[in-house]
Amino acid sequence: MSDAREAVTRAHHEEWARVVAALTRRFGDLDIAEDAAAEAFATAVERWPADGVPPNPGAWLTTTANHKAIDRIRRENKRDDKNKEAQVVHDDDPPEPLGAIDDDRLRLIFTCCHPALAMETRAALTLRMVGGLTVPEISRAFLVTESAMGRRITRAKDKIKAARIPYRVPSADDLPARVSGVLAVLFLVFNEGYLSTGADADPVRDDLTAEAIRLTRLIRDLLPDDGEVAGLLALMLLTEARRTARVSASGELVALDEQDRGAWDAALIAEGHRLVRERLAAAAAGVAPGRYQILAVHTSARDMRDTDWSQILALYDQLVRIDPSPIIALNRAVAVAEFDGPEVALATVDRLEDKLAGYHAYHATRADLLRRLGRSEQSRAAYDKAIDLAGNTAETAYLTRRRDQLR
Repeated sequence: MSDAREAVTRAHHEEWARVVAALTRRFGDLDIAEDAAAEAFATAVERWPADGVPPNPGAWLTTTANHKAIDRIRRENKRDDKNKEAQVVHDDDPPEPLGAIDDDRLRLIFTCCHPALAMETRAALTLRMVGGLTVPEISRAFLVTESAMGRRITRAKDKIKAARIPYRVPSADDLPARVSGVLAVLFLVFNEGYLSTGADADPVRDDLTAEAIRLTRLIRDLLPDDGEVAGLLALMLLTEARRTARVSASGELVALDEQDRGAWDAALIAEGHRLVRERLAAAAAGVAPGRYQILAVHTSARDMRDTDWSQILALYDQLVRIDPSPIIALNRAVAVAEFDGPEVALATVDRLEDKLAGYHAYHATRADLLRRLGRSEQSRAAYDKAIDLAGNTAETAYLTRRRDQLR
């Protein structure tokens, strides 16, 4: 039974987006696709322990979800629309071409990231429909209540249905205007995999990081000359290369300066550095770098001890001009601590309290700065707050050890 449950969990990680995308393509309704997919996984929880795990879990789930969707449509149309029911059940017509790349999940992302939707709504909807994240996980990522996030996702699906937003990759002419929103969402999907916010989820979800990288590669195929696409791919590759070294055998997060570099993926690092060099060459030729290109250059540092913090600060200054968000300001403060000292950085961090009081990384950063200043009691209180807010088990273990090391 435990093996079957593990198989369901693994299938949810690996197959959710594929099942939802396939149903969305067939039925054209996100609500039907999501509900039917959820019912299929619930059925798997009931049947796989008794019947055994099917040889092809993805195909089993897709078939079961299709049957669930058809049953729902039959119930809804029982009294007044027999013709529509028959068309759905027996529609064997081949689908019309829907984009330059035949990938259901990429089309689903472009549907969820339509310009008619607000940016935070696009991100939340994509995390739910493509990433398979729960509403509590998404609400933690956006620092809002679960009820508010649930309403946001429901309104987005309703708007897609009312506006008849198409399920397709945009035309070549439309792509440049649409891609920035898609990149922002893929970055969020990757970040959720890189450091999961769910207390019951794996600390690192390689299914999400792998899917974000796969989809970013597809977008690079569509837009090979787009610097931000290349920058995001480089950032993902350089970060993903360290994945196997990020969590210890005891389940604790390992800080970058403590990681075993021999465990890093050399091929991913080489590819990431090649992309960074391309972007640096473009910047030298006068092409202004964007957000992801700047972050990729920052991430490409090979060793914390050899990091040029003045250059990192200069990169963050550029980034703040592009994206003046409190999260970027918090990350910049970490570089300030290395260049100007923890006291200067703490003053910057304290000014962010009203915007980041519910964000665990704010309190964790503050705790570390207070520790470095020898203010142990205040540091302990900040660590306690960070631990209360952190959902990731590996990060919680790391923060707890750091707190307990205080005198």
